[in-house]
Amino acid sequence: MQYDEVVLGRRSIRGYKPDPVPRKLIEEVLALAMRAPTSMNTQPWHFYVITGEPLDRIRAGNTERMVAGVPQSREFRTGPAFAGKHRERQIGVAKQLFSAMGIARDDKDARQDWVLRGFRQFDAPVCVIITYDRDVDGSDDSPFDCGGVANALVNAAWSRGLGTVINSQGIMQSPVVREHAGIAADQVIMKSIALGWPDDTFPANAVVSERKPIDEAAVFVGFD
Repeated sequence: MQYDEVVLGRRSIRGYKPDPVPRKLIEEVLALAMRAPTSMNTQPWHFYVITGEPLDRIRAGNTERMVAGVPQSREFRTGPAFAGKHRERQIGVAKQLFSAMGIARDDKDARQDWVLRGFRQFDAPVCVIITYDRDVDGSDDSPFDCGGVANALVNAAWSRGLGTVINSQGIMQSPVVREHAGIAADQVIMKSIALGWPDDTFPANAVVSERKPIDEAAVFVGFD
């Protein structure tokens, strides 16, 4: 695919086929993603690529702790809850997804099931956990670089026919993730990305999130 086709065509995929993804293909995607810009070539990122039984154990541990009311233990700071326009956009995409899935506003069971899907990494056959080196923790450049490599990863995956969704719920119970993914103590858990072959019959996969217009996002200075 051409670059524009990848960027404009990519969607967040929340429903996957159970088919396995070849390791060689994932390595190809990671190699492309790692060409992302990085501050002074520090490349602080690492990838824990999980599938099969270890991923099933993470799914189970995440959901069990969430249902039991165990407080989240996300390692990368979350900041305050969204408000104003940011909250409006968050609600907007949720409405799009619930509408596509036929989940009514008062259907608490269906909404709870949707939340649990996030803790299960959306049942994708592969999960990629992005971490960064603890010895650069506290630097704003490092998480910024990890955001850049995550963006490159999801686009590289899409160009190869794979779907992804960047997901925070999957790493909110960090002790579970650390144990079953074997994440080294010198790493800070940043984000998880579900990855696999898109299930085109899953209604939410057709949702294209809205983007604000250029004139709202950009300020041009010195142009005629």
